[in-house]
Amino acid sequence: MNHALTLAKKGLPDAFPNPLVGCVIVHKEQIVAEGWHQKYGEAHAEVNAIHALSKNIDPAQCTLYVNLEPCSHHGKTPPCADLIIKSGFRKVVIANKDPNPLVAGKGIEKLRKASVEVIEGVMEKEGFELNKRFFTFHQKKRPYIILKWAETADGFISKLPVPTERTENMISTKEQLIKTHELRATSSAILVGKNTVLADDPSLTTRLVVGKNPVRIFIDQNLEVPRSFKIYNNEANTIVFNAKKEGVEKNISFIQLDFSKKLIPQILTRLYEMNLQSLLVEGGKMVLESFLEEKMMDEIVVLKNEKLFFGSGVNAPKLHLP
Repeated sequence: MNHALTLAKKGLPDAFPNPLVGCVIVHKEQIVAEGWHQKYGEAHAEVNAIHALSKNIDPAQCTLYVNLEPCSHHGKTPPCADLIIKSGFRKVVIANKDPNPLVAGKGIEKLRKASVEVIEGVMEKEGFELNKRFFTFHQKKRPYIILKWAETADGFISKLPVPTERTENMISTKEQLIKTHELRATSSAILVGKNTVLADDPSLTTRLVVGKNPVRIFIDQNLEVPRSFKIYNNEANTIVFNAKKEGVEKNISFIQLDFSKKLIPQILTRLYEMNLQSLLVEGGKMVLESFLEEKMMDEIVVLKNEKLFFGSGVNAPKLHLP
């Protein structure tokens, strides 16, 4: 199972929004075939492993290890549970049940009804950690939320007033910028506030690593950001949460919210409905602190430049963690 989990990680980031899944087939205590889910919409881990199994080996004499319950429904690919049964496997070992309501125990039930022995919960904790975004999305009915900011050694996230030249306000080191882009490449969406857009004119795309662009999101109550800003270009799909307009214009979706009520619950509900599984919140301070106050985060990433001092400016968000 440990090897299956290692294989599953090879699906980063192309498997998203599907879970990371690895599969290992064992015959007489030896691994004889393996596979992983390589890309969203393509064959699942079990399919790749079974197709890699030599025709000289009888599946009935093998044990199939997979970190997530085999699917039992027709999605972009046929049900893996059916293939396992048809191939003749008699024993399957699983780390985690699939929280997706389309599966949720139905794959295990189908296998057992076909007289396949199923062992559950092997390295369950490690399996959950690997697919924490997938589990959070289905169990909590909201995206997995990562709050991220960069701060100086003396605890500032920006100079004040914000310099006209962006490089004067740059905090992250080259290595930290790469980390930021790795987070973007593995996130479904990235969110900032209007003030960040106006101050930095960011692209919010993945450029320093290989990976897809997240859906760009910004909050702009009165639609003050000019259309000439980079966030409105065609490099990625973009969502504008606002109080004035609802509709779609090419790659831009305008979504109207009630600004007299708390915004974060409204935003998370809409993102869940849009099947956006994970959300990277990059700021600015007001947006980050709103999520902190609501205790609406699963992970916090603080990139601290220990060699940079601003002396004054915008203070980094305060963490009040137990």
